[in-house]
Order: sequence, then structure tokens, then C-alpha cells
Amino acid sequence: MPSTHTNLLYHIIFATRNREPMIAAEWRTRLHEYLGGAVRGLGGVPQGVGGVADHVHLLVGLKPTHCLSDFMRDLKKNSSVWISETTSLPSFHWQEGYAAFTVSASVKASVRQYIAGQEEHHRGKTFREELIGFLRKSGIDYDDRYLD
Repeated sequence: MPSTHTNLLYHIIFATRNREPMIAAEWRTRLHEYLGGAVRGLGGVPQGVGGVADHVHLLVGLKPTHCLSDFMRDLKKNSSVWISETTSLPSFHWQEGYAAFTVSASVKASVRQYIAGQEEHHRGKTFREELIGFLRKSGIDYDDRYLD
């Protein structure tokens, strides 16, 4: 094949440190906008951003040259600085880890809709329950000790 063609979509989830409900509704939309811009600044394509007080979800298109762990390190670092500088949370931090799942283009719209509906979704399910569901559905082994 004379050229390279990719469509690398990731559903990424990460939480506030200790899953404290620190992302206030008053500035949550601005955070989601910032995260979308930060994804673009790192060379990715934001397809959807949403979340609630203790975690965020992103649907992101990345290039084959991206290293996911480097991308996540920079995204979380940059957004932590932004939150610390623009809110009343000068010592805001994200939890160390993250979850990332590849997504087929055929389900991109439904993942985007899922991310947009986080407020409603979490009225009936905790973040932990949601994460375990994703891990199980993806066939990922996990240790309960590292989910909190």
C-alpha cells in the first residue's frame, strides 16, 4: 500500500485525585472546552468531552505517532495547571491512572452520545460501577485495590 490510513479512536476516562467531587458545575463546561483545546494542542482530534464532578470522559482521535501514555501525561498536567490557575482550587490534581479503550468508527456516535449524557447516567451508577463495567466488557483484568 503506497500510503498509511488510520482511524485511531480512544474513549479515555480519568478521575480527580481520590475521586473527590471537585469539578464544580459552574466551571465544568469551561474545563471540557479546555480539554478539547488541549487535545488539539497535542495533535489529537477531540470528538467528545464530558463528565461529572469526579471524572471526565473524552473521545479522542490520535495519530499513529502518538504515544498514549505521553499524551495522557501532558493532557492531565496541562489541565491540572489550568484548573489551578482559573478556579479556587490551587492544588487540584488528577488521579494517577486512566482508562483508555479503542473505539470502532461504527460506534463513534453512540460513544459520543454516552459521553454527552454523563450527568444523567451517573444518577443511577457510580463511577466505580461504570469503570468495572468498561473493564469487564473490554476483557481487562483488574485488581479491586487499584480502582479507588
